[in-house]
Amino acid sequence: MKVLLTLVLAICWQTLCAQPTAGLSTYTDAKGRFRLGYPGAWQLQQTGEQLTFSPGGSPTAPGQATLTIRARPDSLSTQNPLTAGQLDTVWRRVRQLARAQVFQLVQQDAGNYQELRYDYAYAASTAPAATGRIRVLGRRLWRGGYEYQLEYRAAAGPDGQWQPARQLLDSFVFLGASGTGSNSSGPLCDDTMYGIAALRYTNDQWEDDCRTIHEFSVADPARPPRIHRQVLPFQSYALTKGFDNYLYSVTKAPTNTPEYVYRYNPATRQGSYTAWQLPAQGPEAVWIAAATDAQGNLYFSTSDASKLVRVSPGTGAVAVVWTSDPARRAAYYASIMFAGAGSHGNFCLDEAGTLYQIYSTDGSLIKVDLKSRQPAPTLTLLTGLPERGGYSDLLFQYDAAGHRRLYLAGPKALYWVDMNSRETHFVRQGVYTDLAGCNLFRGPARASGEPVVAGTSWRGRVLDAATLQPLPTAQLQLGTADEKVTVPLTPNGIFSSSTAPGRSVVAQVRLPGYFPTDSTYTIGSGPSVRDILVQPLTVGSILRLPGVQFEQGTTRLLLTSYPALDELLALLKQNPGLTIQLRGHTDNVGDPQKNLVLSEQRVSAVKIYLVGLGIAPRRISGIGLGGTEPRASNAREATRKLNRRVEFQVTGTK
Repeated sequence: MKVLLTLVLAICWQTLCAQPTAGLSTYTDAKGRFRLGYPGAWQLQQTGEQLTFSPGGSPTAPGQATLTIRARPDSLSTQNPLTAGQLDTVWRRVRQLARAQVFQLVQQDAGNYQELRYDYAYAASTAPAATGRIRVLGRRLWRGGYEYQLEYRAAAGPDGQWQPARQLLDSFVFLGASGTGSNSSGPLCDDTMYGIAALRYTNDQWEDDCRTIHEFSVADPARPPRIHRQVLPFQSYALTKGFDNYLYSVTKAPTNTPEYVYRYNPATRQGSYTAWQLPAQGPEAVWIAAATDAQGNLYFSTSDASKLVRVSPGTGAVAVVWTSDPARRAAYYASIMFAGAGSHGNFCLDEAGTLYQIYSTDGSLIKVDLKSRQPAPTLTLLTGLPERGGYSDLLFQYDAAGHRRLYLAGPKALYWVDMNSRETHFVRQGVYTDLAGCNLFRGPARASGEPVVAGTSWRGRVLDAATLQPLPTAQLQLGTADEKVTVPLTPNGIFSSSTAPGRSVVAQVRLPGYFPTDSTYTIGSGPSVRDILVQPLTVGSILRLPGVQFEQGTTRLLLTSYPALDELLALLKQNPGLTIQLRGHTDNVGDPQKNLVLSEQRVSAVKIYLVGLGIAPRRISGIGLGGTEPRASNAREATRKLNRRVEFQVTGTK
């Protein structure tokens, strides 16, 4: 195969970690085939067909990413590469590496292109005592008779080290024939819709959220949503969905400074900042809503509806559509904008280019022609809404039967609106700041009947977390929290299971001599590979007890603590030779000495619970460490709460 282009990006992690949210500069292929983003601080060097990006222009910086483009042989140029077993080929090659672990290996057929995404690590040396590891993240894409391989490879390190690499990988996008398209010749937006959850329920009380995203299927939006918990790096009111099935958001902070748009991939649960920067929103406004139009452009509106901004993903262009609220021209404007009135900045777009805003006080609709910026002469009034105040967004979407519906986020619930009768119908409870979806622009999924949901496969290995060797005698069960089935393992520890795409799967592993493992995995839209690690019960191993929490400033256990404590109780009973040390931790708020005493008292409370249920006191020792061993930053509550924890360390196994 002829190599047309090799793109090398050398990455200095010290520089990147210092500015994790810095914007990206854009590189567009001279032939108009693709575009990607790279940190603006990097310098660009070109030698013949090779491009090098590096901080300070150093091509020897640690870590390296390459983009290689190859012409496919004529005999294969029209063949779908995914049907030729590309995933199996890569998986076999990875399994031949020393002490390999697959974090992700998934394929996707997007119609106009095919993709294989991978993330794995292996031992840098085959020597038994070697500890160094190499991690590889990459994408292989096939389009128009060419293969594109974008890959980052570096010595393994902390999780935060890989964010710039993921940002680079996610930024790669194909361009249309004119250089202004997306990853396809037309909209490929799927049927899933999303909403930003305004609240979350924690420790028997409601708290502000605005960082968690709920995912709904149009097949049955009343079903409990799939939850993407705290995946936004900021609190946000605005969310929209691109034709690439990624979600786009921006902070709700009233900064009055330019802000970068954040891109989140629901399939991989990974996100990164784009190079698209919205202008300052104004001194008394925030970014409150976002929407997508029929061309795949993304729009963002301020809370006072006075600024609307358009982002064109194909070119990266950001343009201000208007700087004055068009509704000011309407006769009814005075009735909705008096002192103390609600807002109407939340909006959506239909396929005809009409912008619909919702009046937060009573759910009335304001219609504006996007091209002429002319508002409709009257408000559209809806019936059947239960309360005044709190109407936050709306979204046109096709349902599973192909019916065009308008969904509306109310003060305590989600509704759908019959636009002919203007009647509203309850869908489900929930408080959402913005809704996102774009299947309206693709058309109904099927002419009649419900869409067919094809199954997909999840394969992988059950591995020892310390040695990364297969555990073929482990008992593996997969399914939901309420219903699981036993899945057999091969002599190499390999498992295979079928499931519906996009579903969460609970994996439960039990094996004498190992910690019980209960984890939840999300399966993408195509066949995937991901290994499951099981921690051995070796002296010195430390395991956190998730969910073990106390009333603030006290030693009283919350009810949510008991499932994790009962798991530890079962482990001690199943392994009578096991002895442990309980380890209590606090954050750094308050007097350090008082925190130390409190952590000791909480350890004692856990021990009393276990001893009271039959565990010999001599098998459990304890230590309070206060705030001396944080596992996360204490700078903000979102990470500070991770430091308030109880762990246990194995002290003996005989």
